[in-house]
Amino acid sequence: MQLCLRPTPLKPGDRLWVTMPSGPLRDPDPFHKGIEMWRDRGYQIDLSPSYKQQWAYLAGTDPKRRASLEQGLRDQRYRAILCGRGGYGGARLLETWKWPAVPEKWLIGFSDITSLLWSLAQTGISGVHGPVLTTLAQEPDWSVQRLFDWVEGRAIAPLKGAGWGGGRTTGKLLPANLTVATHLLGTAVQPDLSGVILAFEDVGEAPYRIDRMLTQWRMTGALQSIRGIALGRFSDCENPGEETVTETLRDRIGDLGIPIVADLPFGHQGANAALPVGVMAHLDGNQGSLEIDST
Repeated sequence: MQLCLRPTPLKPGDRLWVTMPSGPLRDPDPFHKGIEMWRDRGYQIDLSPSYKQQWAYLAGTDPKRRASLEQGLRDQRYRAILCGRGGYGGARLLETWKWPAVPEKWLIGFSDITSLLWSLAQTGISGVHGPVLTTLAQEPDWSVQRLFDWVEGRAIAPLKGAGWGGGRTTGKLLPANLTVATHLLGTAVQPDLSGVILAFEDVGEAPYRIDRMLTQWRMTGALQSIRGIALGRFSDCENPGEETVTETLRDRIGDLGIPIVADLPFGHQGANAALPVGVMAHLDGNQGSLEIDST
């Protein structure tokens, strides 16, 4: 099991690049509030000239969004890539593209950014599954501090949730939006899942659709070699008269015989605790905790 390299810690004064690899900017206010939070921390922020573009349900055409991402990666002035929002479209950038051979940089985002984070992890570089610019200002203080602590080189506290049993395990952490990760199965972007701890969240998916996705994970054999599952928030996923999300999750993964922790504070529409990608983590299904190895 090969862990990902944590990029050199950021420090105030560093220059960061803002890009929109997925959906278009809908409400500029939270976006600019997120930018100001990074600036207030002492960082220099440059926005991609194309950040306001829209093409159908995307923030510009694939070539333009890909070029913006690559510009931030290749320009040696930038130490990190901040994603403006999620939405849809990240995986489209990866069809005919490879990460340029440049010094490691931070990539920060979640939801649709899962595809980019998992693809970057295959190059051996750890990104951060954490708030995008349009959600950062909505985070509680502890979550904002957690994000800055991790990218600035400090340890972060364990997360507490509801343990479903299964004991304790250690593995490579792969956080993801469940829907996006499901659509990466069987593609070149799917990472080696042997020995990993999966961390899933989602939004707006009815229980039967969550069932369908997890059934696909089971039928592909993708869950056979994992060591544990951490579950975050599944927002707006309840349908009256159907099984609850918790019942669906227990039905589809509760028999795997591995540690599972639910109700962890990450995902949409609430505190979205930063989770590094591809680093060692410890999951305790009895105590209900997820701990990140900071070494």
